[in-house]
Amino acid sequence: MSVADRAPASRTRTWRPPWGELTVQQTRRLWGWAFLSPWIIGFLAFYFFPMIASLGFTFTDLQLTQPDKVSFVGLDNYRTLFKDAYVGKSLRVTFSYMLLALPLSLIIPLALATLLNSRRLWGRRLFRTLFYMPYMVPVVSLVYIYNGYLNAQSGWLNRFLGEVFGIKGPVWLYSSTWIYPALLMFGVWGCGNAMLTLLASMQTVPTELYEAAKVDGANAITVFRRITLPLITPMIFYNLILSLIGLFRYFDIPYIVSRGTGGPNDITLCYNLYFYRVAFQFDRMGYAATLAWLLFVIALIVTGFFFATARKWVYYAGWSD
Repeated sequence: MSVADRAPASRTRTWRPPWGELTVQQTRRLWGWAFLSPWIIGFLAFYFFPMIASLGFTFTDLQLTQPDKVSFVGLDNYRTLFKDAYVGKSLRVTFSYMLLALPLSLIIPLALATLLNSRRLWGRRLFRTLFYMPYMVPVVSLVYIYNGYLNAQSGWLNRFLGEVFGIKGPVWLYSSTWIYPALLMFGVWGCGNAMLTLLASMQTVPTELYEAAKVDGANAITVFRRITLPLITPMIFYNLILSLIGLFRYFDIPYIVSRGTGGPNDITLCYNLYFYRVAFQFDRMGYAATLAWLLFVIALIVTGFFFATARKWVYYAGWSD
């Protein structure tokens, strides 16, 4: 017998990780983190770290045209913030428009969704499409459409008022009195998305509740107030938060209408438009970062208030006090 024949057979070893074998639950969790990692990396790279950097910019006099000459200024930007008259003026413009636009952004989609939810309405699918289509129109195109519609001399609305009622129409986009109604028309134009979400929520209400209410003799108003409205409050709350955040971000329409000036008489100088002017027209990026953080804190407080009070009026199945 040769030496090779007498040698023991070599054992094949399987590689095992140093942390041992993973259970099925641990493997699934690991795969979950792997699929989430692109979003986490994107969030950290494009949101979290830039936010932290902008917080650092608030203590500097950073200018985009001279980034190599940045210097530490301490709390000077925050002192300027409380002395700047345009901060208070732009916040008043933002909240004034918000008090007008926020109720409309909830009431009009709710009314349209209630109308489209009626089985007696002919052509519901057609109307649903027609109401949603304006939401897909870009904002720039929307502003130019309304510029023609609200033109003081040749606009369709003023011509209608003059020819039918004999009324001279106002100068919608250049009047301190009528600019807010004009901006509200812009906002109502794109309410189709909120309408669809409310309509979808209405269609999930159990029909047994409506049948029971009908047997008890409840009329349509009572059914809507006692059954439909409470059960769609989660979607109303969802649209409320989205509308609130959108109004805090309100910028594009006032910028296009006023050509970046905030006119007439600073009546459209919303907070974001003033922030844009400070950052990119006056080249005061350090102070602009301070303005951005003030808006972030205000938005956080307002949305936190609505979330804190949601339990008192939003109905979720399974919630108990």
